[in-house]
Amino acid sequence: MIGAAVGDIIGSPYEFVQTAVKKKDFPLFGAKSRFTDDTVMTAAVAEGLLKGYKNEKASRREVILSMRRLGREYPGAGYGRKFKEWLESDVPRPYGSLGNGSAMRVSSAAWIYDTLEEAEKYAQISAEVTHNHPEGIKGACAAAAAVFLARKKFSKKEIKKYISEKYGYDLHRGCDDIRAAYRWNALCAGTVPEAIISFLDGEDFEDTVRNAVSLGGDSDTLAAIAGSVAEGYYGVPDKLRTAACSIIDEKLLKILESI
Repeated sequence: MIGAAVGDIIGSPYEFVQTAVKKKDFPLFGAKSRFTDDTVMTAAVAEGLLKGYKNEKASRREVILSMRRLGREYPGAGYGRKFKEWLESDVPRPYGSLGNGSAMRVSSAAWIYDTLEEAEKYAQISAEVTHNHPEGIKGACAAAAAVFLARKKFSKKEIKKYISEKYGYDLHRGCDDIRAAYRWNALCAGTVPEAIISFLDGEDFEDTVRNAVSLGGDSDTLAAIAGSVAEGYYGVPDKLRTAACSIIDEKLLKILESI
């Protein structure tokens, strides 16, 4: 799951800097590189799904507990307004979000479970605790499916076909087609397909993440999702893993490396 964190950290300085990221030639790490809510919530969902392993009710409960605990321990990670309210509420209820938060945090479902059906089922559970809008659920399930198929070494053609047919995302574009007109987008429908296309167009892990960041927009989340898929397919280069791990604190790193 470290691929999500590597992507998150690489994308973090460029999220709101449109002119700096419409290209693939940019520094991967720098003084402004940090982990964000993408990494914190990836760890939280992983912890929750592990504690609730193969039990739907327990998984839902444990994901909520882990997300709220870690969210409160890392209050400055960059959460959206509605999610902050959810973290702070006395009785946390899903709030119908169709944002990309459900997809950025879901990669562990594809590593914990060894069937595609289970990966998608527990991805849905992890989404529903907050993002219970159909698009929020779809984005999480599609991202988890892409990671699962990548780690099982399905071909890019097979991954593209499955995601396109089951989830209805248009993956018949390329990064060069998307880049010029693409703008900041925090919705699953405007993030998940572009992140998967970044992987489909990528030559390796680093190239995948560069593709994602180069589109502009919600760069840390695009790169976190794309990095999650690329990790399954290529693995994470040691130099990028080492650089990212030097930025992530020990508590989160322990969870991210537990699977």
